[in-house]
Amino acid sequence: MSQQFKVAAVQAAPCYLDLQAGIEKAVKYIEEAAKAGAKLVVFPETWLPGYPNHIWLGPVAWQMQFVGRYFENSIEAGSEEDQAIAKAARDNNIQVSMGLSERAGGSLYIAQWHYDENGEVIKRRRKLKPTHVERTVFGSGDGSDLHVAETSLGRIGQLSCWEHLQPLSKYAMYSDNEQIHCAAWPNLSLYKGGAYALGHEVNNGASMLYAVEGSCFVIAACALVSKEQQDILCEGDPMKESLCPVGGGYTKIYAPDGQSIGNVIPDTEEGIVFADIDLGMIAYAKAAADPAGHYARPDVTRLMINRKAQRPVMAFDETSGLSLVDDSETAELQDAE
Repeated sequence: MSQQFKVAAVQAAPCYLDLQAGIEKAVKYIEEAAKAGAKLVVFPETWLPGYPNHIWLGPVAWQMQFVGRYFENSIEAGSEEDQAIAKAARDNNIQVSMGLSERAGGSLYIAQWHYDENGEVIKRRRKLKPTHVERTVFGSGDGSDLHVAETSLGRIGQLSCWEHLQPLSKYAMYSDNEQIHCAAWPNLSLYKGGAYALGHEVNNGASMLYAVEGSCFVIAACALVSKEQQDILCEGDPMKESLCPVGGGYTKIYAPDGQSIGNVIPDTEEGIVFADIDLGMIAYAKAAADPAGHYARPDVTRLMINRKAQRPVMAFDETSGLSLVDDSETAELQDAE
């Protein structure tokens, strides 16, 4: 039953508001993970071009100085930067889960892009609901973003940050027999000591519980705030610096029984957490409790989910008289006829 291989989770500060430098740094970490023998490497939430901590640090008028730079340094699907990540995955024969700010038209989305070891995109997903003031920056995803993909390494899914506190979203993922979960977290430095729910105890606890509930491995990559990023965000203001201290990296990898596995990196240091995993362990965890299988009570509670992509513009085909979302759905609707 043994299916053993090594996985990796990056703990590093982003190259804040500098997409090109961020891509170069990402490629180095991809190369380092692959050289160590990892078959999958996971990056933190919006690591390209960095989590927008500014939205938590001051009034809207003050935040506006970051809006243009953040938009311009967000990444578009099909861009040279996208292709650079794909090339790094292909050149190093490793799967990559990249957390990023996705630019689509005039809007931004908290996204995770999954590349296979050949550099092909397995999935581009968006966070279903940005959390609190994140909604002043990012748009929302839809049911198509609750997705577990069949890959050469097993069944792999992704969620970002407080999506791990959404019971129904988690249950949708569990129901897809997820084996490896890529959990993307921002730096856990914000309001340190003043907002317990934003700290590492709660958020690592959410990743650990996800592993136990879903009977899966969870690779929880977490960023950190560097002194350079703090200087950009806080401008030397002691009050802002107290709200956004340096550090906040609490990267972990969890086994299906909730154990923290792999090496430990201090929260102020950059590096990679590695762990050897064995998918054969999942059968033992599922035997005890499979929440969307034998441990469920569908006669009492059930989940309803709409996995259809939702888009604000639908093109009307005069020939067929059908409203179409995109070309892929066009083919599906024509096949249905």
